[in-house]
Parts: sequence; structure tokens; C-alpha cells
Amino acid sequence: MSRPVRRILVVGPSWVGDMVMAQSLFMTLKAAEPRVEIDVLAPGWSLPILARMPEVRQGIAMPLGHGQFGLKARWQLGRRLADSGYDQAIVLPGSLKSALVPLFAAIPRRTGFRGEMRYGLLNDMRHLDKQALPMTVQRFVALGLPAGAAQPPATPVPRLRADPANFARLREQFGLLVNRPAVAFMPGAEYGPAKQWPLHHYGELARSLVELGHQIWVLGSAKDRVAGDEIARLGGEGVFNLCGSTQLADAVDLLDAAAAAVTNDSGLMHVAAALDKPMVAIYGSSTPHHTPPLSDKAQSLYLGLECSPCFKRTCPLGHTRCLTEIRPQQVLARLCGVAGLSLGA
Repeated sequence: MSRPVRRILVVGPSWVGDMVMAQSLFMTLKAAEPRVEIDVLAPGWSLPILARMPEVRQGIAMPLGHGQFGLKARWQLGRRLADSGYDQAIVLPGSLKSALVPLFAAIPRRTGFRGEMRYGLLNDMRHLDKQALPMTVQRFVALGLPAGAAQPPATPVPRLRADPANFARLREQFGLLVNRPAVAFMPGAEYGPAKQWPLHHYGELARSLVELGHQIWVLGSAKDRVAGDEIARLGGEGVFNLCGSTQLADAVDLLDAAAAAVTNDSGLMHVAAALDKPMVAIYGSSTPHHTPPLSDKAQSLYLGLECSPCFKRTCPLGHTRCLTEIRPQQVLARLCGVAGLSLGA
């Protein structure tokens, strides 16, 4: 007689990039126990990303926005989940409120790192050694291992599934060119301008790539539409500003079809890495030592100035040299190197 299937509820993070990196945890859990069932409690926007992860049985939308406490709503959700038969909850965020739903659902084992006075909410509390686990993805994976277990020699790399049929629809909808390889630009960064490479640099790079025979797809949310317009103006014909015109799942399929990508340290950077795209990732106030793109085909450009990394939303010194001094020709040279013949003239 086969043993009962174990069921785990993962309380997911609130950022696109972190949600992509959480797939490494799901892969770790599946490798240890192939029949385990993994559900993920997450913001509604992330459900299309979770649907592209074969390890996840279902995504469950958190009915609260980022930063909302909503004690009653969390209690009601916990009580609805109480009959789901979860054996364990793994809480990825470090906040007190993120541990409430597993408690209200009476999940017997509740795992997470110590943080925000969560004593009593978590009963499998782990100490986070930031020096031993410098990368976010390592910390996620560690919560899927037995307490005290050594980190695996190789962290599973996120791999999202794409939908070619949806890309075909998008190509027709937006009139994307069929005879030119595409380079995706992701000029946004929700965290703030200290992570955003200057738009005139993106525009100059776009023009160089168009002259080499490529098309540019600028991807991002509605907040990035103005930035996309500026890149399109500077880059000329062959630049398509898709910011705000697509959903997150569409961005997955567009990135999968692109030949390469250039990106700030952003959520879409991690999506591109999870599709194993040749990529140049540009870092300013953050560092690739903490949240690198998890792909052998990605290269990070990081100057490592004396003031870096500051992890600030805006440059405290007012110059943002960590970004402005990364020149378009440097990025083009790296892109040609990492993407190989796909960037030939």
C-alpha cells in the first residue's frame, strides 16, 4: 500500500522575482518526495506565473494587497483552508502577518525563519545565517530541507513553461516582425530609480541593435509605458513598446520567443533567466551577489563602486554613477558575447 501523499502550503513572496526564485524550493520538495502536493498562497497577480510551474498543484489568491494586515480576512481564509489536509506550511516572507493564515488553518507544522516576533505562530522556526546563505534562492531552498541540513551542492534552477500558441497570438496582435530576431528590453524596476539604467542608454543600445538587423520589444507594466515610449523614440523604427499592453503570462511567452534580453535587476529579469534566455542584467544599487539571474546564459554588469551596493531606492549621493557609467557599447559587447551568433548583423 502506497504511503499517503503529503500536502504542503507555501506562503509565497510578494515580488515577481522572488516568486520565480521560489520555484527552486518547489523543485527541491518534489525531488525529495515526488508525490508531494504543493499549493501556494500568493498575491493574485502571481497566479499566472505559478501556473507555468509544473511543481505547483494550485495557486491560492491572497485576498489582501501588499502591506495590508487584514486580520479578519486572514482568519477567514485560514478557516477555509483548515479542511485541506495540509501537513506543513512553509512561510517564505519574514513578516508576522504572513504566518497568520497557516496558524488559523491549524496546519500542524509551520516552518519559517525567525522574524517579527513570530514565536508561537511558527513551530518549526529556523535561524537565518545570512553569511552561510547570502542568496535569496538559497534561503528559500533551506526552508524545504530538514532543520540543520546542509545546502545542496547545486541549487535547482527555475524553469518556467512557455505557451507558443499564445506568442503566435501576441505576434499577430502587435504586428511584431517575423524576419528579425528580437531583443527584449526590461527598463523598469519596482524598487526605484536607483535600479534603473538610464533611458537614453537604452535608447542608444536599441538604435545600435536595430541597425544590426534586430527588433526590440520593450516589456513592463503600465508604469513603464512612458519609459517605453522614450526608448522607442530614441531607438527608431523596429522598437515595439509593449509596456502595459500585456499580462504577466504574455511577458513569459514573449521572452521565450526573444533571442536575448537586456534588463535591470527586476522581476522580469528572473522570468527571463527562468526561460534560459541569453541576457545582460544591469545592477546599480543592488548586487548580483544577492539576487543574480539564475542562468548560465546570463551575464551581470555591476561596477562595484565604493558606494555600492547601497540598496537605496534613490541614489543618496545624487549621481547614480553605478548606472550612468555603464555605457551602451559595454552592454552591446556583453550581449554579443553571451548571445553568440544570434546577434550577428
